[in-house]
Amino acid sequence: MITRSRQVALALTAVLTAGAACQAHDDEPPGRHAPPAARERDTGGFTLVASGDVLPHDSVIERARFDAGGAGHDFRPILAGIAPVVSRADLALCHMETVYGADGDYSGYPLFKSPPEIAAGLAATGYDGCSTASDHTLDDGADGVRRTLDALDRAGVRHAGSARTEQEARTVTVMRAGGARVAHLAYTYDTDGHPLPDGQPWAVNITDERRVVADAAAARKAGADVVVVSLHWGTEWQEAPDDRQLELARTLTAARTGGRPAIDLILGTHAHVPQAYEKVNGTWVVYGTGDQVAGEMADGEGAADPRGNQSTLGRFTFAPPARPGGRWEVTKAEFVPQLFDVDAGRVIDLNRALAGGAEVTAVRDRIRSVVLARGAAKDGLVMGE
Repeated sequence: MITRSRQVALALTAVLTAGAACQAHDDEPPGRHAPPAARERDTGGFTLVASGDVLPHDSVIERARFDAGGAGHDFRPILAGIAPVVSRADLALCHMETVYGADGDYSGYPLFKSPPEIAAGLAATGYDGCSTASDHTLDDGADGVRRTLDALDRAGVRHAGSARTEQEARTVTVMRAGGARVAHLAYTYDTDGHPLPDGQPWAVNITDERRVVADAAAARKAGADVVVVSLHWGTEWQEAPDDRQLELARTLTAARTGGRPAIDLILGTHAHVPQAYEKVNGTWVVYGTGDQVAGEMADGEGAADPRGNQSTLGRFTFAPPARPGGRWEVTKAEFVPQLFDVDAGRVIDLNRALAGGAEVTAVRDRIRSVVLARGAAKDGLVMGE
């Protein structure tokens, strides 16, 4: 019997074949992955896109090996479907949930060690930076952190949330976008019981609201115009944000520094399913983007759940402040619905795949209803192309 999720996959395959940081590190040219027109807007506003968890299970690793012809791993085809959206942004952020292995020692769930070639795939897609704080950051201890950040550095992809040295942990990740300096901070609720490496309490950022606010204030002092915080949080398989998410969102968005909000955007990951977007205290919060890349997912009770391969990409357009020292304001907020086709091994922009028929449209519309469940439409959130 062909299940509903299998019908969607077949339709899409047819479409396819048709710590208080104290210093800033800012050596990235404006709009590295953006088209020339965007790079020229170096004194104006900018567009930021952010997508969900990159979680390569064994089947995804095997797909990347197949796409590389058996020699290494190539993740570019897996991500190619969303590249047109990502590459047009002035600043593009991903969430790299897993750490990297080496010399063929790669694995999926429960202890993830992903091929390091994924970093080059992210760069080729247009990503400028990734959050690296998650419950899987310590799946291979300090070595896994080191290999991951080394590979991202080689690919030219910036990172925030984990560190190889104490100095790196204290350094604010700042990237240029349009006329702004954008700080990216990242934290995780837990590390799945894996202890912090001996002598390295700074290896991964653990969420503490006072620390997040302090780090945001330090980023401002380091010269950041916009502060973006990535949070690995929430309850797995729950579409509604949980009480902790709601409480933390209220606290963080209410914090102020230098006469303006301490944080300008919150990006959530971890729940495996898309969650709502909401404007809280005047600041956009994405409670959960869902998994951008993952194998076939099973929920907490072991039942296959196609929602685990559905996600969104958030797109936010920022305008310069009306007066010196003012806040960079989000003038347009959008979300792009996505699906990871587990049979084809491809990320699909659902707005570009509507030729797939009613099943594809139904998935897109379900994602939209979840995203708008907390009234974001009244604050201007729209589904982007």
